Amino acid sequence: EKIIINELGIEKSGYSVLTEERGVIEGKNKTSRWIIDPIDGTTNFLNGVPHFAISIAFEENQEIKSGIIFDPIKNEMFSAHKGSGAYLNNSRMRVSNKSDFKNSLIATGGPRFVSEQKEKIMKEYIKVSKKVRPAIRKFGSAALDLAYIAAGRIDGLWHRDLKYWDIAAGIVLIKESGGYINNIDGTDFNENKNDIIASNTRI
Repeated sequence: EKIIINELGIEKSGYSVLTEERGVIEGKNKTSRWIIDPIDGTTNFLNGVPHFAISIAFEENQEIKSGIIFDPIKNEMFSAHKGSGAYLNNSRMRVSNKSDFKNSLIATGGPRFVSEQKEKIMKEYIKVSKKVRPAIRKFGSAALDLAYIAAGRIDGLWHRDLKYWDIAAGIVLIKESGGYINNIDGTDFNENKNDIIASNTRI
């Protein structure tokens, strides 16, 4: 995280920052900020499971304008900028065109050990499992889950108890690849807790 903040030249630029480890760093610029998750999929990383990512987003006037999610193991860079499309390395990305929910590949995550929604999440898992033929995937990195939806590898995701830095870059990736992402209850994204649903528009 320190390396990313230094490379972005935060002190000179005056931008504010929201990071997983340090929280909010107030800068002179109150309308624009970087949102950084230095390692999304920390448990995978700590246990030697090669599925984790670096996630960085740029927010302006409370809207995510740019984002990257980088998988250093597979050397895959997922990137997007509002109005310019979404890319995997140098190739344009699009969400899947699948419309058959029963045959869709759906992902989720959690529940966290201390989650107040643990029972609800487990009930949802069982309910969705009965509606789709492929087994539900739980990869352990919400950022990469969103990147995979943008790339058309996964057809849908629901995930509760996420922080803003988990999803910020994924928001613009999915929108620029033609997909849908929102909080389950339709409220705006926030820094405390997000219960999200993401997919192509059909699913």
